[in-house]
Amino acid sequence: MGRMCGRFVMARASSDLVALFDVDVSGDTLPDPSWNIAPTRSVHLLVDAAPRGADAGGPPVRRLAAARWGLVPGGSDGPEGPPVINARSETAAGKPMFQAAVAARRGLVPATGYYEWSTGPDGVKRPYLVRLPDDEVMLFAALYEWWRDPRAAADSPSRWLLSTTLLTRASSGPLAALHDRMPVVVGADVMDDWLDPETEGDDDLVQGVAGLSPEIADRALFHEVSPEVGSVSADSPALVQPV
Repeated sequence: MGRMCGRFVMARASSDLVALFDVDVSGDTLPDPSWNIAPTRSVHLLVDAAPRGADAGGPPVRRLAAARWGLVPGGSDGPEGPPVINARSETAAGKPMFQAAVAARRGLVPATGYYEWSTGPDGVKRPYLVRLPDDEVMLFAALYEWWRDPRAAADSPSRWLLSTTLLTRASSGPLAALHDRMPVVVGADVMDDWLDPETEGDDDLVQGVAGLSPEIADRALFHEVSPEVGSVSADSPALVQPV
């Protein structure tokens, strides 16, 4: 599935993200800051929704919601099996699992960094933190889906599961030394185009956004961190410190 990192960091409070990205509506159960977000955990998801009712015809409504990291397609049996945390940008628009989401359910997952494991000349795999200068928030291009749990009561708040997957592309610049894949990082200048609910997404849109990602990735910094980050139970600011 174009797997890259399996862990990332979101050290900013939800309220910071609401202000930073002009969010109109935010969810009630947004995740707390975390320095070791693992697959199936809850992540922040930015989406633009077409206005409805009396507001129909107006500008899109920007929402910040909590989503499961690991895509669960709407027509599937549910979240069993290995979580689909990544989708290859080169092929996503043509894959049945991602095609509908590319067309109409595109989002952004904010992060303050991500971890990548790289094998050194001595053959030992070591974790590295990748981040942008000055604590700049990264925006990972994402796809999302809603899955309805047939076992849940009709009025149950857990009846619908929102889930997401991150798009990846071939690494470029300094990051190519760490891993052959990297997340598609979206700049503020194109985030509205990516999120626009009036745009039917296709391969051209995905390739256009992925093609701009190196401009941001080339500014990235990275340093080695403690192998403790490999434990899903570890979660503290100390994890992002250089070793």
